[in-house]
Amino acid sequence: MAVVAERAFTSRPTLHRVERGDPSVGLGIYASVMHALGLLDALAQAAEPSLDEVGLAHADRALPRRVRMRRPNAKGGADDG
Repeated sequence: MAVVAERAFTSRPTLHRVERGDPSVGLGIYASVMHALGLLDALAQAAEPSLDEVGLAHADRALPRRVRMRRPNAKGGADDG
């Protein structure tokens, strides 16, 4: 535990808070600990938008279901040059 704390440039009590999942610990500390453990690539995967199933589902619901094209104006519109 002391070695991981030293490699992550943090204190042992903070490392213990990270292990408990304390939400008050900054994301930078979590990233430092993950780097010290060789898990930093997992953080990049967690932030990858294409792997976020919930976010993709929300985005799909926000898309319009049907799109209708407007017909050109037949009564002297801008295209009558």
